Amino acid sequence: MRTLVMGDIHGGYSALLQCLQRSGFDYAKDCLIQLGDIVDGYPESYKCVEELLKIRNLIGVLGNHDEWFSEFINTDLHPQFWTFGGKGTLLSYLEHSGKAGGYLAARKGFKTSLTSSDIPSSHKGLFARQQLYYVDAKNRCFVHAGFDNSLPFYNQERDHYLYNRSLWQNAFDLSKTACGTENFYFSDGFEEIYIGHTPTTNFGSDKPLYALNIINMDTGAGHTGRLTIMDIDSKEFWQSDTMPLLYTTNFREK
Repeated sequence: MRTLVMGDIHGGYSALLQCLQRSGFDYAKDCLIQLGDIVDGYPESYKCVEELLKIRNLIGVLGNHDEWFSEFINTDLHPQFWTFGGKGTLLSYLEHSGKAGGYLAARKGFKTSLTSSDIPSSHKGLFARQQLYYVDAKNRCFVHAGFDNSLPFYNQERDHYLYNRSLWQNAFDLSKTACGTENFYFSDGFEEIYIGHTPTTNFGSDKPLYALNIINMDTGAGHTGRLTIMDIDSKEFWQSDTMPLLYTTNFREK
């Protein structure tokens, strides 16, 4: 049994399949830790969830886009009005609920005929099981965005785990210097920290990036980069093709 970690998927089903196939992922024996943002971006969120549900040992970490979708499931209201990539999710679930075309574009987002009752119960269960973070037996931490490294890890505000980019930026900046790293860590010091949320393509790479003991797994699948899956023990990784090669139309809204 291997344990692998995967970055932000953002509705890219074709990329998800490529990563699972190229890594030789065993759906029955291997464990996948997925770092969140399954939805929003490319128009195949429904298929992404269906595929993830086939994995016996799946550990799902909550991403901010997943939380927005979960709010829709609970209230019938998408808090971002289906913007920030939500059109792709909307189109995907409308299609699979038999309501294709059931939306109107508006200046502030989308009006839609999709309701929470259109979301399969198995999909609702997957999002309900997502965790704010996961820490394994070797003290390796998996979190969507990051956290405030000046505060105790387990007592932070929820939004830090979903949105905070300062952990990565601070580590990245310090990794370019020869000093100061001893002031970066705190009492919860993890062996390794795996994050998503901040695309490595913003730093000139479509591969996982290392900064101190932090590994950034968001290699731009929500935009024009790739999806990546990595064996957390060997550090071998496999990637999809670039998203523009897999999808002729980019549904990912800025």
